[in-house]
Amino acid sequence: MPDSATRYLYLARHGEAAHHSPTDKESGREPEGEPEEGGGLTPTGRRQAVLLGRRLAERPLTAVHHGPLPRAAQTARLIGEQLGGVPVSACEEAGDYVPYAPSADELPPDSAEFLLRFLAGASAEELSRGPELARRAVDRFTGPVDGPEDRHELVVTHAFLIGWLVRHTLDAPAWRWLGLNAANAALTVLRFAPGRPSAVLLLNDQSHLPEDLRWTGFPPELRA
Repeated sequence: MPDSATRYLYLARHGEAAHHSPTDKESGREPEGEPEEGGGLTPTGRRQAVLLGRRLAERPLTAVHHGPLPRAAQTARLIGEQLGGVPVSACEEAGDYVPYAPSADELPPDSAEFLLRFLAGASAEELSRGPELARRAVDRFTGPVDGPEDRHELVVTHAFLIGWLVRHTLDAPAWRWLGLNAANAALTVLRFAPGRPSAVLLLNDQSHLPEDLRWTGFPPELRA
């Protein structure tokens, strides 16, 4: 049986993107929302991405993965420019989709109506393809790695997948990805070490951003 080593998975939501819709698919359809699929980064989003890349430049990253939408691809490219040749590539698993749609009886009674109303805005395609993409993301990005060397890799993605992978790391119920928000260009780090429980080392950290660049893409009432 091959040796195994620790995986450090860095997760970042894309930078702030141009708005084409008053709804926010990723953070509960609040006014600060996620743009529709064609939206690229705003000047703020580009600054956020560069600063995140500078923060990560000292980390031993070996790969940057990103979702196929322009906002994720642009963020990953700008981060990659700060990393000195680390490969940057797109993958479907890092895209924007609903990873799991719970039934009413899985949810807390006091919030079931709100959560189901939120999920009602998802398309039939998102609901049908999401669980398979989520399974593939878990297979691809989590767990210890084969071989003797630790692995550090970054996934530039969307709030839903970040919530799903944090939920997976903590062995929380499947529905519990709901309610886990991610600000634009915030950093989350997960650790998967052999023989140890998986761990959340960092969650939604924005210390690389000046005050005026923090909390974009986050519901206003939840900003700290």
